[in-house]
Amino acid sequence: MEQRFMKIWKNIWEWGKKTYIMGILNVTPDSFSDGGCYVSQDAAVKQAIRMYNEGADIIDVGGETTKPGAVPVAAEIETDRVIPVIESLSKAIRIPVSVDTYRAETAELAIKAGASMVNDVWGLKYDPDMAAVIAAYRVPVCIMHNRTGGTDYGDDLIGKILLELEESISIAKNANIPDENIMIDPGIGFAKTWEQNITVMRHLEDFKKLGYPVLLGASRKSFIGKVLDLEVADRLEGTLAATSIGITKGIDMVRVHDVLQNSRVAKMMDSMVR
Repeated sequence: MEQRFMKIWKNIWEWGKKTYIMGILNVTPDSFSDGGCYVSQDAAVKQAIRMYNEGADIIDVGGETTKPGAVPVAAEIETDRVIPVIESLSKAIRIPVSVDTYRAETAELAIKAGASMVNDVWGLKYDPDMAAVIAAYRVPVCIMHNRTGGTDYGDDLIGKILLELEESISIAKNANIPDENIMIDPGIGFAKTWEQNITVMRHLEDFKKLGYPVLLGASRKSFIGKVLDLEVADRLEGTLAATSIGITKGIDMVRVHDVLQNSRVAKMMDSMVR
């Protein structure tokens, strides 16, 4: 049975009524799109307030870039970047904050600082303690598809991704994370060629069959640049196209850099397809 509600912070989100907007706040010097723009606490808070005013429903704070080929940073560096910002945002804005991390240590400190959700790009498979931390604090988690085995999925790309997501869901359930606290993300841009990303976009409705709300993170990704032959800064229209097709296929949330434009598109699309 598909989950219909999720409590995030003080809010009850009802899936299917609207498309929720997650604003991306990278407090890193080297993120693929906006690296270095919001490394100071003041700049980060101002950007979060801007996204809140533009229609964001939640702000996702990340302290380590996950772009292809990036060198992982030490946990201490990640926490030094995200914890002060999350503490400030919990006082500055009236919407929930999530932390974009695959480390249990960072997740726990972020939750204590005011984060209400964990966004794990390794689907609970990187840190064996992550699921237990999420369960203990009773916060929602977004489980994203990722893998270390390269981009060879045999002749069933979507089936293999679904199977690997089910493995992550089993980790969550075995740690006693309730179904109503689980969201999934097909992982656009992670362990997939650009052609495979296009295929995933064409089959987003298949991910709804797992019974959980679906987050789409396609904003400014390289497959858009490949199709349009454009650099990162010029991928807004491509992102809006991805948001639109995702909504027609039933996705529940979009994770985006350009909140104002995507929130307008989502509102218009919702009025036609919800």
